[in-house]
Amino acid sequence: MSTISLSGPYLLGSLQLKNRVVMAPLTRSRAEGNVPNALMALYYAQRSEAGLIITEGTSPAAAGLGYPRIPGLFLPEHSKAWKEVTKAVHAEGAKIFVQLMHTGRVSHVLNLPQGAEVLAPSALPLSGQVYTDSAGLQPYSPPKAMSEAEIEAAIESYVHASKLAIEAGFDGVELHAANGYLIEQFINPTSNQRTDAWGGSIAKRLRFPLEIARRVSAAIGSARVGIRISPYGVFNDMGLYPEIDETYALLATELSKLGLVYLHVVDHSSMGAPAPSEALKAQLRKLFQGTYILSGGYDKSRAESDLNAKKGDLVAFGRAFIANPKLVSCLTSGRELAQPDPSTFYTPGPVGYTDYPDLP
Repeated sequence: MSTISLSGPYLLGSLQLKNRVVMAPLTRSRAEGNVPNALMALYYAQRSEAGLIITEGTSPAAAGLGYPRIPGLFLPEHSKAWKEVTKAVHAEGAKIFVQLMHTGRVSHVLNLPQGAEVLAPSALPLSGQVYTDSAGLQPYSPPKAMSEAEIEAAIESYVHASKLAIEAGFDGVELHAANGYLIEQFINPTSNQRTDAWGGSIAKRLRFPLEIARRVSAAIGSARVGIRISPYGVFNDMGLYPEIDETYALLATELSKLGLVYLHVVDHSSMGAPAPSEALKAQLRKLFQGTYILSGGYDKSRAESDLNAKKGDLVAFGRAFIANPKLVSCLTSGRELAQPDPSTFYTPGPVGYTDYPDLP
């Protein structure tokens, strides 16, 4: 039996990927005015050795722009600007999905456009502080519990953004249902304390992500839709709860029925979070019939070991791509990886963004 290599090709739905390396979504805060630009096109083109690139979190609505300088995808100007990014990536032979991320309560009003409100399933504030360009660090703004009309509008915003994504030349979209942002805020009972049709039981808490997945799939085709989840993740005040395994098993089952092209599962244990059990990972792998993307603290050796053990089909690398634009070449050659400068992760401009050397 042949050995699976990270550098070998892979068929993702109908998309031929040149290798099994995925560039994970990484917020970099370079979208001045929330509009993609030429600097971002260069950044992604530099990293197009990856078989698949998943962009930084991109908001489908004004209310989801919770961090400074994150890009949007809800206006025609956004789609037009993103087209330059997809064109640059495709010219290098990579495929690219846009990650749709509504920040929900992970937000401050100073980061939102005029008139936009901080929204969440329940009016439960987030602890800690968030950076704003106009006033520095500020406590997170208290969120407003979403009305039925606001929930409907949020769902439709994902549909609208997905259509704009295809117009912009993206190969697909990833629904960000991880890391404590809006979709996971509905999934997790510590942030969703609703007593209506959108909260309470597991099935009701899963209604929001499943309705988004269903409608987006109907709009652009399920073969162009992936989703990212983080069972046991505790980022952004996500609390642990007894039904985690049952919740994600049901979610994987229902997403598989919709025919989504991939399930991107994040294990944050390398960053100090509780680890999902191997049993849960194996269960999700079995229940979801599409491509399974592994993510969380991988190096080449562990990645290829897990691929050959059939634990997943693709492997996502995150921070390693920041300082190593030619990461696939580095992994193939075994060259020691350069280390990124965390002080430039979210700062404007090219420093720490597009000025890392292209290693052979």
